[in-house]
Amino acid sequence: MVFSERKMPGTCWVFLLVLLFAHSCHGFYLPGSYMHTYSTTDSIFAKVNSLTSIETELPFSYYSLPYCKPLSGIKKSAENLGELLMGDQIDNSPYRFRMNVNESLYLCTTNPLNEHEVKLLKQRTRDLYQVNMILDNLPVMRIAKQNGINIQWTGFPVGYTPPNSNDDYIINHLKFKVLVHEYEGSAVKIIGTGEEGMGVISEADKKKASGFEIVGFEVVPCSVKYDPEVMTKLHMYDSISPVNCPLELDKSQIIGEQERISFTYEVEFVKSNIRWPSRWDAYLKMEGARVHWFSILNSLMVITFLAGIVFVIFLRTVRRDLTRYEELDKESQAQINEELSGWKLVVGDVFREPDCPKLLCVMIGDGVQITGMAAVTIVFAALGFMSPASRGMLLTGMIILYLFLGIAAGYVAVHLWRTLKGTSEGWRSVSWLVACFFPGIVFVILTVLNFILWGSKSTGAIPISLYFVLLSLWFCISVPLTLVGGFLGTRAESIQYPVRTNQIPREIPARKCPSWLLVLGAGTLPFGTLFIELFFILSSIWLGRFYYVFGFLLIVLLLLIIVCAEVSVVLTYMHLCVEDWRWWWKAFFASGSVAFYVFLYSINYLVFDLQSLSGPVSAILYLGYSMIMAIAIMLSTGTIGFMTSFYFVHYLFSSVKID
Repeated sequence: MVFSERKMPGTCWVFLLVLLFAHSCHGFYLPGSYMHTYSTTDSIFAKVNSLTSIETELPFSYYSLPYCKPLSGIKKSAENLGELLMGDQIDNSPYRFRMNVNESLYLCTTNPLNEHEVKLLKQRTRDLYQVNMILDNLPVMRIAKQNGINIQWTGFPVGYTPPNSNDDYIINHLKFKVLVHEYEGSAVKIIGTGEEGMGVISEADKKKASGFEIVGFEVVPCSVKYDPEVMTKLHMYDSISPVNCPLELDKSQIIGEQERISFTYEVEFVKSNIRWPSRWDAYLKMEGARVHWFSILNSLMVITFLAGIVFVIFLRTVRRDLTRYEELDKESQAQINEELSGWKLVVGDVFREPDCPKLLCVMIGDGVQITGMAAVTIVFAALGFMSPASRGMLLTGMIILYLFLGIAAGYVAVHLWRTLKGTSEGWRSVSWLVACFFPGIVFVILTVLNFILWGSKSTGAIPISLYFVLLSLWFCISVPLTLVGGFLGTRAESIQYPVRTNQIPREIPARKCPSWLLVLGAGTLPFGTLFIELFFILSSIWLGRFYYVFGFLLIVLLLLIIVCAEVSVVLTYMHLCVEDWRWWWKAFFASGSVAFYVFLYSINYLVFDLQSLSGPVSAILYLGYSMIMAIAIMLSTGTIGFMTSFYFVHYLFSSVKID
């Protein structure tokens, strides 16, 4: 808290300067890339990303298939940390567009396909791999009709297999439609560099700059059989006659040995009224808004129900007992002490040191780090600072936040350690364990998955160089900051218990129902607030859809925090009432057990919603990433529940006067 309070004045000044600057601007745009304007006949080259499939979830390089290569050679675009971790591999392509010039062009003709190339093309076709092309930072969009409804897809298939046929056909002719908006306005001043820059349309410079902005990128893929003898006489970018997509299979290009495939494309520029800031709307159409609102209303009902229970505990039970207890004189108190029942009986044991105190402190520290990372990331994304226009920005931001929040994790863990032990001895080992615990789990899981991806020659495999980069970031930033946070924790005043702990532990009465069953069941309530939004998140990750309803996600996060806090408080009070003073771990897992249901839901999603997912490799990848997500959720929600229960118990027993 001290750290954040010191930062507030600087943050306020930054916001004030931004507001003053924005006041003098004509417009302000922040979704991730600055605006490009092009003059007529300006050349624009498309880029290609990794081939992806919802069946295998294994990305592969575009040039792993026999596609036409650029005349200048293959050049990789600069990629950020998030793009590399997501398996993106963005390369240049030979597809050239000239602004406002409609043309049909020839690219190249392949050599006769050999057995390996045919096998690879057939496999990629049957695994439903998609080609992901990018023009001016916009992914290509394909609009298909199903049951009379237009369905939008990003990318286009490598090929297709007709029903009841063993033959496969390759997509070798692309009909592009580029939507452009004519721009006439003030000069564009660029703040920042690269695709993640920020464009500000300034009135300061009155010089008019006109040109065309690209606001849409669509494709109709076709398979066309050409005469290779005729096509090989052409050179790249030679004009050809426009082509109509054939419906007959004998006029389509089959994938077979010794076949020579010619690649061509057409470009049509269409003027559009869509403006630059709105060009991503077609990709980010929020469908199912009613479902999101239903999720929020459902969560509010759960919160209201739990709040009612907490209200009864505080105002009717606890307050009534404490008021009655305080009104008695000392002799009467001594007499009533012999007749006490419930939570008042464990007053001498409630703050007894829990089992595995070091592990508890470490998990709480990591939980603070993950919760802070998630909260700040979602807030920034809801405000529009992390747009899908900047690929990998969300994941990169999460990693950077996690690294720098190590100071908060070390502080909280060591502060709790001092409270439990009454001394700072051993704080270094606690800080080191905090720095290594969750990253170590993630590192082990990712290493196993990476060996699987390397074996499959997928671009989703993390390169060795990136491994060293991640380890360097962790060791040079996260570990030192965690140790600094731990040192600050030793200087902070430890929390004083309001009651003394007896030397001999009190015997806990036997119970008919095991307490772990109650703890496990408590996780269903937080899961009830989360599961609908979880469906949309899993769909965006595994089905290649854009997720950009971070406003709803922020509301769900706030509701989840409240539900976790309430569930943990109610369960802790119930355990104290049956004279069970071992509440520490139960408070953590009361809300942390939601991770168990999240993992079960992930398995359910794999079985019933990802039915197309093929092969054990894809299933292992899915379950590995789901395991990382479940562990992170357990640490985060468990920390929220534990911290709330700790302060609840501290407040409860600080009101009791026991000699």
